[in-house]
Amino acid sequence: MNYSVVSSLCALAIGVLLVSWPGDAVNYLIITIGVLFLLPGLYGLFAFFASSRRKEPELQMPFPIVALGSALLGLWLMIYPSFFVTILMYVLGVLLVFAGLNLLMNFWSLRPVMHISWGVYIIPCLILATGIVVLFNPFQAATVPFIVLGIASIVYGITDFFRLLRYHHRKNKNITDVDVIEE
Repeated sequence: MNYSVVSSLCALAIGVLLVSWPGDAVNYLIITIGVLFLLPGLYGLFAFFASSRRKEPELQMPFPIVALGSALLGLWLMIYPSFFVTILMYVLGVLLVFAGLNLLMNFWSLRPVMHISWGVYIIPCLILATGIVVLFNPFQAATVPFIVLGIASIVYGITDFFRLLRYHHRKNKNITDVDVIEE
């Protein structure tokens, strides 16, 4: 098997997993972010403790508060990922509600100055509605992007796999023997 076939099969498998378990995918993403905070934090702490063993006081580092905070945040993200997903979705919902209201008020305030068609109000209303939906159902809203990503990954995997099969069939069909000509 070549790299392209393995890549297509992996994309297909990832897509099926994302569509099948989008809630778990959200949690694993938050856990991965936690690991990305934990590792540099631990490195900073270990570097501090390694430098504190030195005898020269001018080479000693001050205590790395940022590294400790990074490590603790990473642990927290890894232990309680659903807490952060919920908080993130509430913040996103509030921001979408404010953005939709802001656009509606801006368009409404422009009415005395210029003609604003009613079609312009559709997008701000959709943004406002999306924010409200996210506020009332934050975890379900968090899984939708992973479902879309999973579907796209499935389509990519299937399309690329068929392309490879078709290309491989045509490539073998067009191969002819070559005679080497020497001067």
